[in-house]
Amino acid sequence: MITNASPQSAALDTDIRDIKPPFDIPSGLAWLWWTLGILAVIVAAILIWRWWQKRKTFVPVVPPVPAHVRAKQKLEEALALISQPKPFVTAVSDTARFYLEERFQFRAPERTTEEFLRELGGTKLLLPEQKESLGDFLASCDLVKFAKYEPGENELLELHGSALRLIDETAPAVPTAKGGNPENGNEPAQSVESV
Repeated sequence: MITNASPQSAALDTDIRDIKPPFDIPSGLAWLWWTLGILAVIVAAILIWRWWQKRKTFVPVVPPVPAHVRAKQKLEEALALISQPKPFVTAVSDTARFYLEERFQFRAPERTTEEFLRELGGTKLLLPEQKESLGDFLASCDLVKFAKYEPGENELLELHGSALRLIDETAPAVPTAKGGNPENGNEPAQSVESV
């Protein structure tokens, strides 16, 4: 079937359309409320994330254990090895050397005894009596560690006592109450004369 429709009549059929229903045009306030709501959600998310990160990374600060306290603990642990002279002496001498390194920032463990004592002799870190005692202590330890000397338990306890004395003598002074005597806490430790 052939129709004699002209192009003009076809355009008229498609040109007329129905009326579109009205639609609401949002006012400026609606956009403002939506924007504020989205910003509030973003700010809340950032605050929660920061709180969570802070909570995750918060580690209570534990004050470090002082060098002399740690050294005394290691010397106490070394007593368990007293039946084995070489491990016992190694533990005791290493404890003394590491203590001196930490207490005085003096590189002790990497040096031989002779190097260590020679370098220590040129410093004012210890009193002359302490340097001499330390030299005797390290020489006795070297006999056990390197010359295969087998000391008795009394000699081992003396070495332990020497290390403990060195730590006690060189430990930092414990702060006391203002004007109090460290021994009894009541009287001043020394009187200060007025000039």
